[in-house]
Formats: sequence, structure tokens, C-alpha cells
Amino acid sequence: MTTKNILIIGATSGIAEAVARRYAASNCNFVLVGRDTAKLDVIASDLAARGAASVHVLPWDANDVAQAGATIAGAWQQLGTVDLALIAHGSLPDQARAEEDLAYAVEQFRLNGESAVVCMLALAQHFRKQGNGTLAVIGSVAGDRGRPTNYVYGAAKGAVEDCASGLRASLFKQGVHLLLIKPGFVATPMTAHLELPGALTASADQVAQDIQRAVARGSDVLYTRWFWRWIMLIIKSIPTLVFKRLSL
Repeated sequence: MTTKNILIIGATSGIAEAVARRYAASNCNFVLVGRDTAKLDVIASDLAARGAASVHVLPWDANDVAQAGATIAGAWQQLGTVDLALIAHGSLPDQARAEEDLAYAVEQFRLNGESAVVCMLALAQHFRKQGNGTLAVIGSVAGDRGRPTNYVYGAAKGAVEDCASGLRASLFKQGVHLLLIKPGFVATPMTAHLELPGALTASADQVAQDIQRAVARGSDVLYTRWFWRWIMLIIKSIPTLVFKRLSL
């Protein structure tokens, strides 16, 4: 399937911007959705310079789930049809703060879990009517197993994964493909404050390249980089009796 019309929710994220740049050279049309309109305008100008046919910007705060449906409907109206919709918004919560500040924990769970789920459901309504296209959502390897260092984030991403699994089977019957993207460590502005292990850390463009290939292949689940599939298989295989004693 030719990817021509692209909707990106959370378009100011490092991974989303890298994905958009890769498609821009193919003369694609974009609708970029995000909270920071000034940054969206900068990205839009960059994509136009890289060869995008058209770029439109829609403001939306991902915390405002009540407006998700209307925002997505507006984007669809702008593009007419959507070949690829990417959900890329989110944050990386402070686990220690989440354990002490319950309001913060709820806020972060809703942003990384509830908001993404609502977007998937709203997008699915339009894709079902259209009868084709790809819905891609960025989850995380953190959703594979709750770990002491990031279980609030992992719980939110686990919810996204469970929703994606069921929705994928539902959309398949309508000719729509759903891709769940599970990055490991990625060097982006969101992780700039962390000391990431160099050998296991990918650039945003490396992840974007993997996503573009997975969309073209019709993959269901993408671990990126590839070695995270095997790392997480090992982590999931550790017996609970041992796992609870580890500091992962």
C-alpha cells in the first residue's frame, strides 16, 4: 500500500518527527497534532522543505481526552483519507514521585495509557469506514513486564498493548492493519536527562527507519531495535521468585 496521507498525533516527539522526515521525501501530505503549536509550525516548515506535498497543524492537548474524537475527525476531514495514523504522544514519569504523589501517578497513567487508548478507538472508527490503512501506536518494552524502576509507566504501556491486541483482530476484519511499536532506549529530548547504555540505545532516526519498514511489511509488533525482542523474552522468562529480588 502506498503511504501518501499521514496523520501524526504527538508530532513533536523525537520519534514522531524522525518518522515524518522519512516520509516527507516521498511527497506525502501530513496533519500534525500536538500541544506546542509553535514547535509544530517549525516541524511543518522543515517537512515542507524536505519535500512534503502539504502540512497542516492541529492543536490538541493529549490530556484532554474528551476532545480526541473531534480532533481526529478534523484531521480526517483535512486529509480526506488516511493511509497511516501514528500515535506518538507520551511522557516518561518519575517513578519515585509517582509512588509519593498519587495525583501525579494518575496524570501520568492517563497520559501514557488512557489517552493513547482513546485515540486508538477514535481512529478505529474512521479506519473501519475507510476499509484500509495502518494505525500505528508507540508502546514500549516497559509494557512487557512491570519492573521496580518504572512500573507506573509500564502499566500504562501494558494497557496500550492489550488494547492494541484486541483492536488489531477487530480491524483486520475490516482490512485495516494495526502496528504496535515497542522501542527500548532511544536518545530523544524525553530521555536527555537519563544516562542510557550506549550499546543498547538507538537514535530516533534508527527507530523511524524500523517503523517505516514495519509499516511497509504489515508487521503486527515491532521491537526496535531488534535485539529488544530477545532481551524482553529473557526478562519475561525470569521466575517471579528471582525477579522480585532484582533491581531492574
